[in-house]
Amino acid sequence: MNFEIFVSKRLASSKSYKNSVSAPIIKIAIVAVILSMIMILIAIATGTGLQSKIRNKITSFAGHITLSNFDNNRSEVTLEPLSIHQPFYPEFSEVPEVVSIHPIATKAGVIRTSETFEGIIFKGVDANYHWSFLEEYLTEGRLPTYEAEGMTNEVIISEYLANRLQVKVGDKIQTYFLKSDENEMPFVRGFEVVGLYMSYISQFDEAFVFGDLKHVQRLNRWDSEQVGAFEVLVSDFEKIELINDEIYSRIPSDINSIPITQKFYNIFEWLKLFDTNIYIILGLMILVASINMIVALLVLIMERTQMIGILKSFGVNNWSIRKLFLFQASYILLHGLFWGNVIGVGLLLLQKHFGIITLDPHQYHVKVAPVNLNVLHILVVNIFFIVLCYLIMLLPSHIITKIKVVDSIKKE
Repeated sequence: MNFEIFVSKRLASSKSYKNSVSAPIIKIAIVAVILSMIMILIAIATGTGLQSKIRNKITSFAGHITLSNFDNNRSEVTLEPLSIHQPFYPEFSEVPEVVSIHPIATKAGVIRTSETFEGIIFKGVDANYHWSFLEEYLTEGRLPTYEAEGMTNEVIISEYLANRLQVKVGDKIQTYFLKSDENEMPFVRGFEVVGLYMSYISQFDEAFVFGDLKHVQRLNRWDSEQVGAFEVLVSDFEKIELINDEIYSRIPSDINSIPITQKFYNIFEWLKLFDTNIYIILGLMILVASINMIVALLVLIMERTQMIGILKSFGVNNWSIRKLFLFQASYILLHGLFWGNVIGVGLLLLQKHFGIITLDPHQYHVKVAPVNLNVLHILVVNIFFIVLCYLIMLLPSHIITKIKVVDSIKKE
């Protein structure tokens, strides 16, 4: 067995060591490491979980990238149509990261009831739209059913609009759409509410009604081959800017591409703040744990000054003695990391499966604090924690080289 490991094990298991002055300090250091690891795991898992949840929610309602005429870039409402016959539709084979592409069109309108009215944006989509994404946010009812021929009058609206309009699933609603000539009487369309959704993102909940694309085509006097825009879904969100640049270079010059990171710039800038928070917590917790580790190591060294002198008198070099104490510090560090990981992951699993901690959905866009348990994140944090603590502990262990044999042996 390695000499340094053998001696450090004997020291750690001795009764005198457990009853020594350093024993309570070591316990405090272990607790500090445990608490630091728990805080780091919670910060990373909840921070990245919230980012992922909100990102996926926006994607469900707006896709990853929108392709439209330049005239439509600054408007939620379609102004100029596009031909559905595009080289990139229905498959964008030139960009392998594109998963699917869906035609859409939007038109402003007003839903009027006997009691009140609300301005809305009617978002027309076809039967192949990524409905499975939206289904997660349905709180009541079902998705619209599309027929092989004709068009459906079924729509889904948000709970927010339903409460404001005092309508429920199964009710009929009258919607008014302005014509191009403002002096003409508006179009009136009757729809049946078959489902309610809730995203807790005001841009969607306060305005969007989802229905058949054919209604917008008819209201705008377009033919069946004209649409307002295309929503693109991609395979890797982390590379969305690069994918968007690639898409832009391969579409006609009169069409623009906008990623959701630009379309919903404020939300994504807010989400980036969570990265800063995670880094701050990571730095502070490692600093706290490192300070406690340094204090514990210094106490161990000062308590064993006489032993250090005896070892030096037998010809043991400084680096071997330093390693001996670093191995003792390893016991503190690894013991703390083990229990920190067990408790931290346990708490996160409880939150993930039972949703114990709730949030204000109007502030955070989610009702329950989401958890993203990523094994790679946990491994990286633990490795980073261990390496950094060892590097920091090399400095106080240098004090061993300053201890003189004669003075240390005489010391009682």
